[in-house]
Amino acid sequence: MYVQSWLRMGNERGSVPGAGNETAFVPYLRNGGAQPRLLTRLRDGLSFTHMGRTKLVLVGAGSASFGVSTVADFFQQREKFIDSTLALCDLNIGKLERVKRLADRMNEATGHPFRIEAVTDYRDALDGAGMVLVSIEMDRLARWKLDWEIPFKYGIKHVLGENGGPGGLSHALRTVPLVLGIAREMEKRAPDAYLINYVNPLSRVCLGATRYTRIKTIGMCHQINKGYALVGQALGLGPSGHEHFPEATVVRELKRKIDIKQAGLNHMTWIQDIRDRATGRDLYPEFRERLKTMDPAWEPLSQRLYRAFGLFPATGDGHVGEYFAFAHETSDLRGYDFDGRAHESAELDERIERAGQAGESLDEFLNNESGERGIDVAAALLNDLNQYELNVNVVNRGALPGLPDWAIVEVPAVVGGAGVMPVCVPPLPHGITALLNHQVAIQDRVVQAAVHGDRQAALQALLLDPLVSNYDAAERMLNELLETHRAYTSEFSS
Repeated sequence: MYVQSWLRMGNERGSVPGAGNETAFVPYLRNGGAQPRLLTRLRDGLSFTHMGRTKLVLVGAGSASFGVSTVADFFQQREKFIDSTLALCDLNIGKLERVKRLADRMNEATGHPFRIEAVTDYRDALDGAGMVLVSIEMDRLARWKLDWEIPFKYGIKHVLGENGGPGGLSHALRTVPLVLGIAREMEKRAPDAYLINYVNPLSRVCLGATRYTRIKTIGMCHQINKGYALVGQALGLGPSGHEHFPEATVVRELKRKIDIKQAGLNHMTWIQDIRDRATGRDLYPEFRERLKTMDPAWEPLSQRLYRAFGLFPATGDGHVGEYFAFAHETSDLRGYDFDGRAHESAELDERIERAGQAGESLDEFLNNESGERGIDVAAALLNDLNQYELNVNVVNRGALPGLPDWAIVEVPAVVGGAGVMPVCVPPLPHGITALLNHQVAIQDRVVQAAVHGDRQAALQALLLDPLVSNYDAAERMLNELLETHRAYTSEFSS
């Protein structure tokens, strides 16, 4: 039922016809002179005989999670970006300098594949940019914790408070203007560059950028890895576990065994097809049979949604539960582990600091595999790889039937020099399409509120939300959220 392409669909990183396993010497220009460059084989066994060169801007590079993992991903795939400029941008000069020291050491250890720059004002890095990768927040954990705690005062029983419900509204009111501001600056300084966005709530942030600018915007999320982990557990192909982000090595092995097709909205996607990678055999019937015997405590909300709507969610209970009023019935309502995450970030900061010092080991970062696909997408765009991607978040334009053309949908795509070409997927069941359209309507109101400081649109978004059932509570909750985050929501200051 899916549109089939000439490329080998199972190879996530694409393929190069005729590429062998040998290394290759490739001349390239640097500082006006041609020099040979030894290209080591890519991790999947391919060799490149040419590669693109561009300027890659990382906004939010000082982040211990996004910044370092993204830098590490670039070095993992450095053969595809030889002699490109890696511009690191962050307002926190201390964190920026720490990541820059680490990046410089990694660059030296791998033969200087990149030119590394660092600036505190991202606008200074935009001229000549080909790709702008963005992951920024303002006081993320503290603000999110408030988004989690305040709605409970008004009778809201939510499971995460990040992307949906009142917490998701409050979050978007802070992040949509941030990323939209970057997109508007790109229109002035780098109008042909791609914006690769990691900022949540992903669909809402991308909608803001695509509705109000002409910038080519791609939203990236690796939550599909959770779907692979869950299917693997049900089929007995992978280890059991409840990690929010499964180990990248585990997921990579599962992707060698099975192929999943999913579609929907970010954090609200549904598995449409499961195949054996070796034989092409349809595994959904076996998956359905296995679900009948799964422990009721295993992803209980996802099991309920599967029984009610006919397809299994691909995201895990934590994320899909943000969009259902009854999700609290199967949740412990503990939410995100804010303290644990803060502790992990502090420990990672210390390891980054050590690794940036001369003589310290770089193995943790040179061998890092984040599981994110943003760098793969950037490489495919730059090198015209015609590469199949399991999921991207892009403007719909008919890729997912039954949803507005302007909606941001998560679907498979082929990525190459011509851009991101979404695969037209089969229609989802009517009930699921209705659920998605409801969320798209909320996203429309949220983006209107975030961009224009429209309090009425923000109230409408709350009243449309399945988690909100009391008008007076919605008004009072909105007032408190806006007052609490007043310093971060300047659009509402007037």
